[in-house]
Amino acid sequence: MDWDKLRIFHAVADAGSLTHAGDALHLSQSAVSRQIRALEEGLGTTLFHRHARGLILTEQGELLFEATSAMAKKLESASARIRDSEEEVFGELRVTTTTGFGTLWLAPRLTKLYDRYPDLKIDLMLEERVLDLPMREADVAIRMKEPAQADLIRKRLLNIRMRLYATPAYLEKAGVPQEIEDLRKHRLICQTPRFPQVQAGAQLARQVLAFDQSSTLTVNNYFGVLQAVLNNIGIGILPDYLTADFPDIQRVLPDLESVEVPVFLAYPEELRSSRRVTAFRDFIQEEILAYRRHQAGDST
Repeated sequence: MDWDKLRIFHAVADAGSLTHAGDALHLSQSAVSRQIRALEEGLGTTLFHRHARGLILTEQGELLFEATSAMAKKLESASARIRDSEEEVFGELRVTTTTGFGTLWLAPRLTKLYDRYPDLKIDLMLEERVLDLPMREADVAIRMKEPAQADLIRKRLLNIRMRLYATPAYLEKAGVPQEIEDLRKHRLICQTPRFPQVQAGAQLARQVLAFDQSSTLTVNNYFGVLQAVLNNIGIGILPDYLTADFPDIQRVLPDLESVEVPVFLAYPEELRSSRRVTAFRDFIQEEILAYRRHQAGDST
């Protein structure tokens, strides 16, 4: 199959227009049209439905576009790795992690990474769904469990726990609970137990909600839980890594916490030599070390 024709087909399918594809490829519309017709003849099928508003892929065209899209991602990745030099870190790095960790811990620290590597382009994908790293849905993942996918380099960064927190202002007004049964007198703030999240957090939420509080606030991510706690709405279930950046929140019921949750960094074996991945990995490890020192200082 002619690679040049596939490249032109991909551009047309992506743009939905011969004219726009031609502009992107610096080819005339007629030249693009000839290449598409030749590809269709070679495959013995129609790839586009043509109408006045543009082009729509046929079922066969959709299949081919899936293949060319995968090829384009592979080529883009290979090109970026080739451009990586020993001295420079630049280009796009796709990082995925959970909404809570990404918004509350990772994003605020990225200023330091950009100061070090100003030409880096980070695509931060925050979602609870586990993206497929071997299929290159992302370059690097930070997840709250050990990745099960094969052909991944993985490193355990730290362990976290879910705990109860509130502001001094809230506790002064509502009182400090001395035992778990006292929580029925307080407003509990937590992630919605049925929403995808770290299992340890959901278990702790169910344990506390069993005391049938008269008022609760459930949110679908920890960022919302934190904002509610900071605004003195109630007692919230939050990950303990927040205490480094939000020292004004106070732990409630110190004996009540979730089981340990491991935090792993992972990336595909094929990106072992990528300067961007190495730079990001080293940066995260430095920040984790600083976080651990802070935690150790708090405990002494």
